[in-house]
Amino acid sequence: MSSEQHRVIGFWRGWSIAVGCAIGSGIFMMPTMLAPYGMLGFGGWIIAGGGSILVALTMARLVKRIPKTGGPYVYVNEGLGNFSGFIIAWTYWVACISAIAGISIAFVGYLSFFIPTISSAPIYSLFASLILVWTIVILNIKSLENSSKFQLISTILKILPLIFIIFLGAANFNNSNLPDLNPGNLHPISLLATVTTLVMWSFIGIETATVPADNVINPQETIPKVLIASVLTILILYILVSIAIAAIVPANELINSSAPFALAATKILGVTGGIIISIGALISTLGSLNANTLTAGNISLAAARDGLLPSKFIMLTKAGTPVFTYLLTGSFVSVLLILNYTKGIVNAFVFMAMLSTLSTLIAYAFCAIAEFKFVQTDEKNQERNNALLLSCGTFLYAFFAIWGAGIEMIIYSLILILIGTPIYLLKK
Repeated sequence: MSSEQHRVIGFWRGWSIAVGCAIGSGIFMMPTMLAPYGMLGFGGWIIAGGGSILVALTMARLVKRIPKTGGPYVYVNEGLGNFSGFIIAWTYWVACISAIAGISIAFVGYLSFFIPTISSAPIYSLFASLILVWTIVILNIKSLENSSKFQLISTILKILPLIFIIFLGAANFNNSNLPDLNPGNLHPISLLATVTTLVMWSFIGIETATVPADNVINPQETIPKVLIASVLTILILYILVSIAIAAIVPANELINSSAPFALAATKILGVTGGIIISIGALISTLGSLNANTLTAGNISLAAARDGLLPSKFIMLTKAGTPVFTYLLTGSFVSVLLILNYTKGIVNAFVFMAMLSTLSTLIAYAFCAIAEFKFVQTDEKNQERNNALLLSCGTFLYAFFAIWGAGIEMIIYSLILILIGTPIYLLKK
């Protein structure tokens, strides 16, 4: 089968991968997390959205230079060398694995709303999570086309409850529920920095559209359009949803809610509203799970092609999917799930979610440095000057967000890099 026959991802399927990966279970808790920061907190969405647009524009330039499978790994590997490339491939793959494990637990948590017996015994939760993970892994092994179709459908379906909440908010808008401008009287700059670090977690995942480039139709044109459209889609949805919920639920109730979407829907529609939102949360986590699995398979495939991972990672099915890396990813996720349910280390998954995000931010920073290096060889003109400013802006945004994660998480990320280094040295 020719490589062109493997190109089954067009604009909408690419958009669904980026949007589907970014809109996971996080947005369903964001209104509660932002409630203490008042109306000024909405400024964090603008800053994080602007930073994500910088990342998208930098990725768009890089994919035009190097339209190959692997996304951030490929750009860093070609721009900064094998060791830097390996660091990104390793940390990004681990980020995907930990995200898959965490998201599957979130899915099972929502599922217990409809099937209470799942949450009554840890062993039921474990089996439900394992069945879910391996169903998604097998879907990706069998056919990239079916996986990308599933991603498109699940992304459209997961957006519906967000639009539903926006309409509820517009129809039941209550000015008196809106919070004060700055209820905690925090320094505005300090408040915006804190909120930006919080909400940027919700944008992580847009770069996944660059990873399966070998399977994208006309990647040099399609992927840049996908990246910009994805950031704008996510930014507009998030701002409107946050305002809608703030207008329905009083700030003092929102701060203490563990399910702000369900609370807002229940206030207007009763139990029916809660059911609709719970179904939306299930679909949301399912789409994010599939997008992370697809990305995990392709990132390690790209590293193996460059000789940084064993040749078994290059094994492809007749459908052109990397079977070994998907099976290995599913196995690692299964081990994490078994550890979670036998030891009860739920907090470890909160930690892994943060580590997953920080790993992605490190990839953003490295990509900005790689683009800066590529630009040095470009013809000297205004476009080159703009590209230099863009890469510097992207790096500063990534650095700002990494700094916001805290010194403890940064140290753990360095430990993660050190753990992977022997694999690189053995392979080289």
